[in-house]
Amino acid sequence: MPPADLLSALEDQRLLAIVRGKDPAAALDTVLSLFRYGVGIVEVSLTGADALGVIAQARSALGPEALLGAGTVLTAQQARDAAAAGACFGVTPAVTEAVGACRDLGLPVLAGAVTPTEAVAAMNQGASAVKLFPATLGGPAYLRALRDPLPDVPFVPVGGVDAAAVRAYLAAGALAVGVGSPLVGGAADGRDQGELALRAEQFRAATLGEW
Repeated sequence: MPPADLLSALEDQRLLAIVRGKDPAAALDTVLSLFRYGVGIVEVSLTGADALGVIAQARSALGPEALLGAGTVLTAQQARDAAAAGACFGVTPAVTEAVGACRDLGLPVLAGAVTPTEAVAAMNQGASAVKLFPATLGGPAYLRALRDPLPDVPFVPVGGVDAAAVRAYLAAGALAVGVGSPLVGGAADGRDQGELALRAEQFRAATLGEW
C-alpha cells in the first residue's frame, strides 16, 4: 500500500479505530463490525490475544482492499509477521526499529512520538505520519504548538481521545484521530457489542465537517 494512499484515507475518514482484545473471536467480530458500521480504517494491536490470527482472519473476510493494519509494532520481526498476516500498514508506540522495517516492507507506518525531536526522527526514518502518543499529555493545545514549527508533519493523536475531543484535535490540525477504548469499549473482550454501532456512529459524526 503506498503511503500516500493511507494518508489520503486518513484525511478522508479522519478516524482510525484501534482494536485490542483478550478474546480473539470477539476481537475479530469487532473488527468486522467496525468496517460494517462505516469505520474505514482499523488497527489490530499486537498486544491483543492472537492478534496475528485476528488480522489474518479479518483480511480473509474483508478482502485485499480493506485498510487493516497492525498496531503496537515494536520489532522488525513483528513488522514482518504483521505483513505476512495481511496488515497493509503498521503503527508503533515509539520510534523503534519497526519504523524502518515497515518502510522496507512497503508498509506505510504511523510512528509514535511525543516531542518535536521524536517527531522529526520518525519522519526521517520513513514514517508516513506521526502518532502523537499519548495525546492526553498535552491535548489539542500541544498539538497546535507542535504544528507551528512542523507544519508538514501529519499528526494522528492517539490515547484518551473521546468523542468530545475529536473536533478539538481536528481543529488543532490533526490529520485524523486514533481511538481505542472510547470507541471499542469492551467489545473486543466479548462485552458491549450491542453498543459498538452507537459509538461508531458518534465518532463518525464527530469527524464530519471542514478542517
